[in-house]
Amino acid sequence: MKAARWHQAKDIRVEDVPEPQAGPGQVKIKVAWTGICGSDLHEYIAGPIFVPVKAPHPLSHDIAPITMGHEFSGVVDSVGEGVTKVQPGDRVVVEPIYACGECYACRHGIYNACEKLGFHGLSGGGGGFAPFTVVGERWVHKMPEGLSFEQGALVEPSAVAVHAVRVSMMKVGGKAAVFGAGPIGLLLVEALRAAGASEIYVVELSPQRAQKARDLGATLVIDPTKDDAVAKIRELTTDGVDVSFEVTGVSSVLQQCIDVTRIEGQTVIVSIWEKAASFQPNTVVLTERNLKGTIAYRDIFPAVMELMVKGYFPADKLVTKRIALDDIVPEGFETLVKEKSHIKILVKPGE
Repeated sequence: MKAARWHQAKDIRVEDVPEPQAGPGQVKIKVAWTGICGSDLHEYIAGPIFVPVKAPHPLSHDIAPITMGHEFSGVVDSVGEGVTKVQPGDRVVVEPIYACGECYACRHGIYNACEKLGFHGLSGGGGGFAPFTVVGERWVHKMPEGLSFEQGALVEPSAVAVHAVRVSMMKVGGKAAVFGAGPIGLLLVEALRAAGASEIYVVELSPQRAQKARDLGATLVIDPTKDDAVAKIRELTTDGVDVSFEVTGVSSVLQQCIDVTRIEGQTVIVSIWEKAASFQPNTVVLTERNLKGTIAYRDIFPAVMELMVKGYFPADKLVTKRIALDDIVPEGFETLVKEKSHIKILVKPGE
């Protein structure tokens, strides 16, 4: 079968690989749609980040080149011995986590912070940029009736946003700021609406993404090239927002995220960073503000799908392009590098 495989930065190739088969405790899935994630784009531009290159990943046991793709939906094709959770024909999404089950984080139920954390389709395993993939039964979730496969491909990134809001200090009626209206930033707007935020301020350069944020219910979208975003938000909120979310990975933005929060407010860092960032610690120390990091998600996929059934995270507003696997580099990765108007590009791995 064909698969899009990462060899090194700026080198993703569609090439032939063996079709996988389900072993004991595993599920083979015929992939319907797979989204190109911001993490995929980071690997393409500046990787490796999660892709193992010097030694095999300790849990997937794979090393580059690896088949990419971790945001996907599909149909169960076959199951291995001992699988009882799903059966052939079930419509499913995959929680693409590798967790050891033994470290402190795993023992305490925080498996998304596993010491050996990896992602199916980033750390190996044969991801969703291929017609078929095989995953462990634990990580397969049935889709509710009425949820489209396109919507299913948005469950993983939506889970990132929902988890970030869940672990934040945000309360019903609270005020929030989101710096960066890329895919995760826009999904954060949706997650904040679902959580009952009364005001959601978005800071974004791209006019197209700014409009998407408005369409999804942002209170106000600020272009930082035209207005001082921190001053504007503090003026409108009097004391600052309760929680800000950093979703750009840009060093200078981190300080703005801190500055826009109230006394004892919180900045949640959602981005995966390519380079080190700096901030003035006194802006945290003298105001007793909080900084929190968040990675991926845990125990949340079913809840995200139920929110989707209720109309949150709509694919018709977030998916901006659909492409074939053969076109994944020029029409997918290169398009995302050059055109900031795109939100989510979905790939059809096969028919």
